[in-house]
Amino acid sequence: MSVLVFADSSEGKFKKTAFEVVSYGKKVAEQLGTSVVALTINGGDASELYAYGAEKVVEVKNDLASFNAKAYAAIITQASEAQGADVVVIDSSVDGLTVGPLVAVGLEAGYASNVVALPSSTDPFTVKRKAFSNKGFNNTEITTAKKVVGVAKNSYGAHENPVSGTTESFDASLPELGVSSVSIDRATGKVTIADADVVVSAGRGLKGPENWGMVEELADILGAATACSKPVSDLGWRPHSEHVGQTGKPVASNLYIAIGISGAIQHLAGVNASKVKVVINNDPEAPFFKAADYGIVGDAFEVVPQLIEKLKAFKQA
Repeated sequence: MSVLVFADSSEGKFKKTAFEVVSYGKKVAEQLGTSVVALTINGGDASELYAYGAEKVVEVKNDLASFNAKAYAAIITQASEAQGADVVVIDSSVDGLTVGPLVAVGLEAGYASNVVALPSSTDPFTVKRKAFSNKGFNNTEITTAKKVVGVAKNSYGAHENPVSGTTESFDASLPELGVSSVSIDRATGKVTIADADVVVSAGRGLKGPENWGMVEELADILGAATACSKPVSDLGWRPHSEHVGQTGKPVASNLYIAIGISGAIQHLAGVNASKVKVVINNDPEAPFFKAADYGIVGDAFEVVPQLIEKLKAFKQA
């Protein structure tokens, strides 16, 4: 009996969510009186996972050049069986939400995604999850012998818990994949929305793509990722990779700044998991103000440059 955690990585470096799920898995293992095992696929330095409580790291090295849900699910399933894991912990990223159900089917396990807290009970195994597009929560009991838990980003946090870990290799057999990636184009030199603690987003209130310079400058000062609303990406002002919301990329950052975005329900549903939301809009009746923690009623072309200057002065002080 053990808890298996899948520590996701990209280009040989662990994602921030990897440290969060290891932290979560360590505490679940303590609740169950067992040990935690971290699984990596072409991942980084295993000692990084020891720092968050991984007592054992199982490494899979193969020639997978990119993410493939079928392959990852097969590896996680086989590693879980080899380690005798009763609980499998993954993240609830876009990739994680694709892999989770496949792993659950392979293990004949119950699956709960978007989990935001440690189990309130281990018998029955009960977890708190986001519901209704992040507007509510529910408590879900997983009654199967094996369980798959998908942890929502930035909900539990990464907590250092150093241990003396061990590492071993694992050979997994891959199924016929059916599809393969021909090429992958990645943005370079930018903070990605998936990894960002701060996201600066803008909408049609900026009036055109030529005005995005101040958004990028604000993001640069804050070390933030840039994002946009759906109409902006539909108009071609910004790439679709920056579209956030229910129909775009979900955001669960520590700080989300919305500039010139009215706050359509689909947009709010996709960013509501952010811990602090700041809205800048010249319409005091904009729906976003009802969901915001802080709001500034004013012209973005006046407010944002002043905010940039204040932040520059603060950093120089």
